[in-house]
Order: sequence, then C-alpha cells, then structure tokens
Amino acid sequence: MGEKSLKRARQKSEMETEDVDIEVPTTRGSEDEPLAKKGKWTNKTRVLVLCARGIGHRGRHLLQDLQNMMPHSKTESKMQKKESLFAANEMAEMKNCEKCLLFEGRKGKDVYMWAANVARGPSVKFEVENIHTMAELKMTGNCLRASRPLLSFDNSFTKDAHLKLIKELFVQIFGVPNKHPKSQPFYDHVYTFSVADGKIWFRNFQILDESGSLSEIGPRMVLNPIKVFDGSFCGQTLWENTRYITPNSKRAMLKKLKSHKYQDRVAAQAAHQAGKPTGPTFHTDETDVVFATVEDPDAKPAVPYQPVNKHKKKKNKNKKRSISAAVASG
Repeated sequence: MGEKSLKRARQKSEMETEDVDIEVPTTRGSEDEPLAKKGKWTNKTRVLVLCARGIGHRGRHLLQDLQNMMPHSKTESKMQKKESLFAANEMAEMKNCEKCLLFEGRKGKDVYMWAANVARGPSVKFEVENIHTMAELKMTGNCLRASRPLLSFDNSFTKDAHLKLIKELFVQIFGVPNKHPKSQPFYDHVYTFSVADGKIWFRNFQILDESGSLSEIGPRMVLNPIKVFDGSFCGQTLWENTRYITPNSKRAMLKKLKSHKYQDRVAAQAAHQAGKPTGPTFHTDETDVVFATVEDPDAKPAVPYQPVNKHKKKKNKNKKRSISAAVASG
C-alpha cells in the first residue's frame, strides 16, 4: 500500500509541474535556445456552419462540401425565415463556437454568405457567385478528409483595409487548429484566395509534389463582398461596396435588353408597311381600255369538258357478260 501511494504522489507532482505555465522572457539572447513547444491542442477554435431555409440545391451542396473540408466545424439545423440573423449568435454560443458561416438564399437563385466573429465582431456579407461543387466538377485532385490546409492569399489583400480584415477573418475560420483531434498532422492541399475585379476567387488544390505542382479538387466559388459590419450580424457599417449591383437589378437590365428586340421588330414592320407602294407599280396606258372585250350578259356559261373513263365501261361490260353466262348455265 505504501508503494502505491508513493507512485500516485509522484504522478500528481509530475502533472502539477506540467500544468504550470512557464513565463516567456521579454528578451532572448542569440545564444539562448528557444523554449520547447507544447504538444497540446491549445487553439480550440470551432466554426458553426449552417444555412437558413429557402436555400437552393447548389448552396446546400456547397455547405456540405465546406463541412467536410473543415474538421473543426459544427453543424446545426436550418434557421427559420422568421428568425433574425442575430439568433445565429445564440446558436454558436450553445455549440461553443467562436466563428460562424451562415448561408442564406433568396428566390431560390441567389446565395449569400455571412462570415462572422461571434464574440465581438466583425462580420462580412458576401454574395456567392459561380458555385461549382465537388460532385459537379469531378476533378483529378484528391486529399485526405481531415488534413490541414495551407492558406494562400493574393498580394492585393495587403493593400486595402477591408481586404486585410477579410483575410484575418478567413485565416481564423478556414485554418484548422494545430493538434486538433479530428485533423491529420500534415498538409496535402492548399486554399487559394485571389482578388480580381473586386471579387474574391476561392479554389482548392491538391499538392502533388514538393516542386509545387497542383491539381484542383474543388469546390469553386466567387465571393462578392457587399458590406463589413462592426458587430456580429449587426452594428455599424465599416465598409460598403459602391460597385455592387444586386441580382434583381441585373435581371431587370437583361429584361430591358430583351425588350429592345421587340421594339426593333415593331419598328421594322412599320418601316416595311410605310415602304409599300400605294399606286400601280408599272406605267399603264389609258387607251388600253378600247381593246377590252364586252361580255354578253345573256350568254350561257361554258360547261367544262369532262373526259369519259373508258376503262370503267369495259369493266361494266365484263360484269354483264359474266352475269348472262351464269344465267344460261343455270
């Protein structure tokens, strides 16, 4: 009994020494060795990925792809249309999530994505365009399900203030924490975020070799930033995209362009009717009336000639002969 109690006391003392946080010095000399890194799971960031009711099939499949790509994500049932977006914060707190990705659909066509920091903000609203899921693309690239990705950002993310904020938010959301229980401890794919025409283009590539050759896996999407808010799904507007055009206005412009075709067709028909000649198309002589014949009103109309079918008469004669022969024989 004494040996067992000594072993337990030693184990407790070792655990206490491990749990004690070692203070990092403010300065370190060039000859001093750096402190050994901890092998524990320290960054316990979780991301809540959910959608609202009314989303289309493309948005739903994109949501499933992102959930499979992020081992540190948690799911939740669809939000009701009557609920406000601020209810997503309560859902995230119930799931112990610090970040949130919310997808919502409009009219079964348009897909919007919210990326938010639940605690204090900020939050960004995007319009998701050109969605292509993994099942739709069927690319040659492949990677493990729970491996950690590398995040590659374009140089333009360092120029504008709102792009710097979006970059930091994406790093915290899409970056898989180190030593996560559900993740694999190596990198075999990379997420690329590039800016073109004021929009963020997202791609997922497999790392084939150490030389840097890549093969696309999917999914694909284009994020058009709309607004940046101070809080989580609320607050003051920190930045607004002045070049943004809503999908409804785009469809209205396309309808106007199609209406010009109808107007052009009506104008062409009117021009055709106006160009038709009203008088005779060739020169006529007034004296030609003299040579017109005068018809007799009492004359009988001419009967058209009807040719006689001789073949039918022969058939009738043959029938009569056969009938007479039958009577004579009887």
